[in-house]
Amino acid sequence: MSRTVLITGATGTVSNALMNALDGTDVVLRALVRDEARADGPRERNAEVFIGDLDDARSLPPAFAGVQDLWLLTPNGPRAPEHSMNAMWAARQAGVERVVRLSVVGAAHDAPNRSGRLHALSDHETVRSGMRWTILRPHWFMQNLLNEAGDIAASGTFATNMASARIGMIDVRDIAECAAQVLLDGPDRHHGETYTLTGPRSLTFDEVAGQMSLALGRSVAYLPVSDDAKRETLLGYGVPAWIVDMLEEYARAYVSGWGDFTTDTVAGLLGRPARDLTDFARDHATAFTATG
Repeated sequence: MSRTVLITGATGTVSNALMNALDGTDVVLRALVRDEARADGPRERNAEVFIGDLDDARSLPPAFAGVQDLWLLTPNGPRAPEHSMNAMWAARQAGVERVVRLSVVGAAHDAPNRSGRLHALSDHETVRSGMRWTILRPHWFMQNLLNEAGDIAASGTFATNMASARIGMIDVRDIAECAAQVLLDGPDRHHGETYTLTGPRSLTFDEVAGQMSLALGRSVAYLPVSDDAKRETLLGYGVPAWIVDMLEEYARAYVSGWGDFTTDTVAGLLGRPARDLTDFARDHATAFTATG
């Protein structure tokens, strides 16, 4: 019998990739969307759409009714544990059997960033929920580089406040395919597991620029900048101050060496190596190329 999977964060990068990975399988896809105007994407992936908001617990029960598996993704923010709690409560009330939760790399009560500490609270609640559970903790997303695509296309440069930090960055498509594998396997297969997901190698941003240069066939250079300079840029783009503070905390942690590691978990789950930065750059080459 097919299982119904409820996708939260359904319009975001990871959940979009997860729905792509699950499309064509025997699961029944259901998507929780806050705004009807953004429902077309999930529907195009053959998902049944329910309108609801993790910020409003009373809006959730219809979406959870009849669901066996919950993909739980809550956006970063100071209320993330509350949003996760609302979803977990709705899941328990509806009799959901399993939750597969997207956490963050290094989530812990003593993490050097507020995102990691907040996610640790929700990870703990998941473990103690009474449902079968699996937690995914992915490293820095290669897709974050798409935020620099405009600068790379225009000037062949990009700037971050990561100095010479070395990071085991991962392609979001691998995160999604790992999540899909967990959801497609029986509910006992991955119960009680916390998987830290990384790419195949740890890279500096100078090395990222070099690999992108090879993939794109033109020069790309990395320009390290100060925390204050990056903060000014992000605030200028309208990024909320809380998120800017969180990103600065991550940058400082990475500069200290906190992110310099890899695991073989992706290969263990998928039976193939994780995608390399060169794969990512080649597959997204048009995004980094000037047009017109």
